[in-house]
Amino acid sequence: METIIEILQEIQPDLDCTREDLIDGHLLDSLAILSLVAELEDAFDLMIPAVEITPDNFNSVKRMKAMVDRLLEEE
Repeated sequence: METIIEILQEIQPDLDCTREDLIDGHLLDSLAILSLVAELEDAFDLMIPAVEITPDNFNSVKRMKAMVDRLLEEE
């Protein structure tokens, strides 16, 4: 989870990474989400399909980690 938090802090330094409404609470905009997807793909050497880019998968660090873990298992 530390890697995801570091990526989020690079993209948006003032972001409260403990929140569970990062998307629903409009804390991350579309540009930040695109940057986040690209950084996650690079950091974890995986591809995040468009169908995975949903508020449910990106509302919290915990959900992002679960998505990354699941995608890595599927490879």
